Amino acid sequence: MIRRLIKVEGIVQGVGFRPFVFNLAVSLNLAGHVFNHSRGVDIEVEGPREEIDTFWLRLTAEAPPLSHITKVEQEEIPPCGRSGFSIQKSEDSGGKTALVAPDSDVCVDCLRELFDPQDRRYRYPFINCTNCGPRFTIIQDVPYDRPNTTMSRFPMCAQCRKEYENPANRRFHAQPVACHDCGPRLAFHNDRFQPAGSSDPLGAAVDLIRQGKVVAVKGLGGYHLAVDALNDAAVARLRERKKRDEKPFAVMFSSMTALRSFATISKREQTLLESRAHPITLVEKKYGRLLQGAAPGNRFIGAMLPYTPLHHMLMSEGPFGAVVMTSANMSDDPIIYKDGEVFEKLGGVADGYLVHDREIFARADDSIERPMAHGSVILRRSRGYTPIPIQLDRDYPSVLAVGGELKNTFCLVKGSRAFISQHIGDLKRESVYGSFRSAIESFMRLVDVPQVATVAHDMHPDYMSSQYALEQTMAPAMAIQHHHAHMASLMAETHQDGEAIGIVFDGTGYGEDGGIWGGEFLTGGADGYSRAGYVSPVPLPGGDKAIKEPWRIALAVLIRLYGEDIPTMPLPWLQELDPDTIHNIRQMIVGGLNTPLSYGVGRVFDAASALAGIRPKISFEGQAAMDLEMAIEKPVDEGYPVGMTDAEGMLTLDLYPSLKALVEDVTTGEPTPLIAARFHQAVVAGAASMAGALRGKTGLERVFLSGGVFQNRYLSDRLGDTLREMGFTVFRHGRVPPNDGGISLGQAIIAARRVLAEKEG
Repeated sequence: MIRRLIKVEGIVQGVGFRPFVFNLAVSLNLAGHVFNHSRGVDIEVEGPREEIDTFWLRLTAEAPPLSHITKVEQEEIPPCGRSGFSIQKSEDSGGKTALVAPDSDVCVDCLRELFDPQDRRYRYPFINCTNCGPRFTIIQDVPYDRPNTTMSRFPMCAQCRKEYENPANRRFHAQPVACHDCGPRLAFHNDRFQPAGSSDPLGAAVDLIRQGKVVAVKGLGGYHLAVDALNDAAVARLRERKKRDEKPFAVMFSSMTALRSFATISKREQTLLESRAHPITLVEKKYGRLLQGAAPGNRFIGAMLPYTPLHHMLMSEGPFGAVVMTSANMSDDPIIYKDGEVFEKLGGVADGYLVHDREIFARADDSIERPMAHGSVILRRSRGYTPIPIQLDRDYPSVLAVGGELKNTFCLVKGSRAFISQHIGDLKRESVYGSFRSAIESFMRLVDVPQVATVAHDMHPDYMSSQYALEQTMAPAMAIQHHHAHMASLMAETHQDGEAIGIVFDGTGYGEDGGIWGGEFLTGGADGYSRAGYVSPVPLPGGDKAIKEPWRIALAVLIRLYGEDIPTMPLPWLQELDPDTIHNIRQMIVGGLNTPLSYGVGRVFDAASALAGIRPKISFEGQAAMDLEMAIEKPVDEGYPVGMTDAEGMLTLDLYPSLKALVEDVTTGEPTPLIAARFHQAVVAGAASMAGALRGKTGLERVFLSGGVFQNRYLSDRLGDTLREMGFTVFRHGRVPPNDGGISLGQAIIAARRVLAEKEG
């Protein structure tokens, strides 16, 4: 007979881990106990050595589906002759390291009960168990027990308490357990956010959606705005009210069968759509189908399946094949999650409100993923993934990294874990900045990082995140170059170290020389980098205005290529320009007046899109480049020509020959899909040639592809394949966004290594 103490860390709270341990121990006739504490779960088991060894093996092999064990330690302690096994009261032992689980979709068992008229939770929209339901969005502190969640205001009824205390029940110690009698309840409010007194809140919401109205629906991490996706007038009305002219809306489909009638779904895409995170997944629409209003001019649709009981009830009661389910906010604002803000911000937008009285503690947008050749890539990391940490290669000092300006996230490093926040948004808006500040405070409390060694930020001095870092008083600020952070982010995600080649393509990033970088070929690693090459710059007449009006960049390219003799092209935007406008922009370029040079590949794609006649003006960030990719119908093997020079050790990839060839194809009437494919292939070939030249100089064989431009599937897949064919080992993002939503991780690992180096040396 022996007694063994087992300490388990990871996602082991709120996922049915203690009841699993209890039932496993009882089945093996072992004595002892299990309890939660702020570091994870402690287990003591006493019995025959053979049975305890079996317990040890099955502990990790059969753990609950939502658990994720990151560390297990065991030691033998003196037997005490106890009998029986129990779940003891949680302890707050300080030094919180327990991981909080992300929110999860409703499980099959709960879904079956939801639609079973004989079950006491029939049509209860908040049904859950240890294998599913809310976690991150309701937890206020660890350990994960009901008093530390927003469920604390709902005392369990006798029946729920009986289930909660029964080790044989699926809801044994399920913290959000509730039912019709004791749990949260639905309510319906009218367009003035006043209680409508409806005995059937869900039915009232469904009726409005059927009528083509806009309904705000309170979900897991915030409110959605819902309209019938097949009602073009309703979708257009939502666009007008939300001030979102053309940016695609996410669409929730009632089932995989319904989705297949609108989109082509591969087995891999189905697996992603049905995963526990249930992210918005970009899938290709079937030609000739509807949903043009939800994703105008786009071959892809952001699709998702119902992931909460309420969603399943809403979609089944309609019955709706497809419902637009977009974040409830005005364009570029954060998703609304507080009941007190709903009418203030959505008055005049929503015709009705389907609400409930369970408080959302942490805001969380839907996550977005895009399947690519090498695997699925997270484009927005939020619900279903936050706060799962990225495991690092070693223990580091605690640091806070505050990310960039657009698609902001922040990152906390604690020991060997990097915790990336949920998607915050674009910090240019005051409302988003306020959310950013409060989220940092909550996250630091939840992860238990009261103090950090440094606060890392982008080098751009005008970013709101940089200003936060420079104004805070908790620790010294540390500036990190934008594209170095992109590269380091991917290296941290893939657990790579040492020297490598980084190809970092995005639209804008502040360079060490104060310039606008974004077509970068770097050598180095997390400990330091060199700018070994770049893409030839394009002028931005009007500065930021040129980003919203890509025709300005296109005109600047034409002026550079042809001088006074701009060719006649069948482009409405060019034909509509009067001579004075062309003269003024030419003078701006020559005199350098409000015309900065941009090295960003995103801006080159903008110019190509306008020159191809696809998108001369944009209504949302990245639209011109996205539409250029959408124009491709099939890949090509030969792209437009590119140039490459080596001046004093600095390589330059010249894409002006590609842009000139594109102009010639437009002038001679080549098909737009072919033009788009040839331009993409030119960038692929040019980037691969630059990597080959850098390998010749440095001997480096690993290439890391990062930056927002690599959200482009054609570019990412084709460049990855080309580099592998050249013998490179290629790394691309998966669990961390390639866009600016991932740079906080890079900032954090660079800063942590600098602090560690200072301590050690």
